[in-house]
Amino acid sequence: MQNDNKNYMVFGLILGLSIIISAGIGSFTFYKLRSMDYISTTGSAKKPVVSDKVKWTSSITQRIKASTIKDGYAKLDADLKSVKEFLVTNGIPAEATSVSPVLMNEIWDNNGNNQTDKNYNLVQNIEVQSNEVEKIDSLAKNTNALIDKGILFSTSSLEFYYSKLPEARVELLANAVGDAKARAEQLASAGGKQIGVMKSASSGVVQVMAPNSVEVSDYGMYDTSKINKEIMVTVKASFEIK
Repeated sequence: MQNDNKNYMVFGLILGLSIIISAGIGSFTFYKLRSMDYISTTGSAKKPVVSDKVKWTSSITQRIKASTIKDGYAKLDADLKSVKEFLVTNGIPAEATSVSPVLMNEIWDNNGNNQTDKNYNLVQNIEVQSNEVEKIDSLAKNTNALIDKGILFSTSSLEFYYSKLPEARVELLANAVGDAKARAEQLASAGGKQIGVMKSASSGVVQVMAPNSVEVSDYGMYDTSKINKEIMVTVKASFEIK
């Protein structure tokens, strides 16, 4: 029975100390808020957008031997003409297409055999830039007509961009400041105060993300993999307390 009484006393002591400490922390926070003449908060704003520009990078390849380089270049040139015809036939104007110089890469023999007639890949990159995002997206996924001709055609990348990012950033900055102000009002109200004029504000980096993504970067990011995007801007603002 004596042990039970001791246990009750210890429990009561711990509970009492917990209440005192919690009250002390709350009082300190309240006192600190009352003693400050400004409050800083962070606000953010998002906006969904749809990409209005696309860059499609692809390549054609010819595998050749050192003794057939001339013939390989001729075949690659024929493949390039077929690709250009394919693009124009599908509504992509010739001026939207640019072609890079041919790259020749040696194919190494991993078995260590000495080759008197070495193998090479002739590679030529083709880039299409357009405002017709949906058309390019669909065409890049339907290139069977080129494959059926025996052309080694492959897509390297399909990148989607939003050209009105500067305008969207200005709009979002105003919304983000409003969000920061609303948060400051809530904090000040909890301390029995009101906020006054904004003393300073600084914007963070712009994040262009895939929809519903939570991936951000301290240096900003620009997701180019999706047609639909979300732009997010953050602001750190300080407000006078009165």
